[in-house]
Amino acid sequence: MERRIRVAVIGASGRMGREVVKTVLRETDMELVAGVSRTSGPIDLGRMVGMDDCGILMGSDIEKVLIESKPDVLVDFTGPQTAVSHTNLAIRLGIRPVMGTTGFTPQAIADLDMLCRDNNIGGLIAPNFSIGAILMMRFAAQASKYFPNLEIIEYHGDQKLDAPSGTAVKTAEMISEVREEIKQGNPKEEETIEGSRGGYYNGFRIHSVRLPGVFAQQEVIMAEQGQALKIRHDSYDRAAYMPGVAIAVRKVMTYTGMIYGFEHFID
Repeated sequence: MERRIRVAVIGASGRMGREVVKTVLRETDMELVAGVSRTSGPIDLGRMVGMDDCGILMGSDIEKVLIESKPDVLVDFTGPQTAVSHTNLAIRLGIRPVMGTTGFTPQAIADLDMLCRDNNIGGLIAPNFSIGAILMMRFAAQASKYFPNLEIIEYHGDQKLDAPSGTAVKTAEMISEVREEIKQGNPKEEETIEGSRGGYYNGFRIHSVRLPGVFAQQEVIMAEQGQALKIRHDSYDRAAYMPGVAIAVRKVMTYTGMIYGFEHFID
């Protein structure tokens, strides 16, 4: 029997972190070896997520926990403030980072790719792990060849820190790879309220909606004379991301370098 993949979860007490803990505990080819949270006490991780005790207690010092537990993979859904530092720490310790956080600049991704290669390990930065969301992005990019006039609208809860979302940015990047920049709308257009037309990206607009009770939705609206096309994805629960997380944990063990975007793992 092959050795199970040793996994540490950073931000384990958070809403996404708890789902990752449950997923790792259920996967037969993975072993949960650590969980880190700066706000939770030393609770058993299995008990924390409503499962049987697993014998792994929550830690608070990320570097100490990683050194002692020796994971193969670190899964991190914390936030943009700590994303780069956590990724650098993991790579320096020879641990493969799977980052579900946003906040990485193109230069930071390039630097982390070089660092991964220097340490002969793989890494992943993924704005979205939902297979449905990945398909939405792909379909939008494909359709933009024929419907170049478009806008992106993304919806999240009012506590989300970044705008636009990482998914919206990734969608915009994928569209821009196949669509030439064109200036949409009336050239004499004026905003009577600043920002009312949304953020400008490569000729089109991105709109971020933040409201309490909203989870995660995104739609790409495309239109030409006499017709419109809307491509939309709705996530209703964090469990939607977990099959993708499990795929990422396995895939990141098989290559060298930092990959940006979970879509590279979907055939």
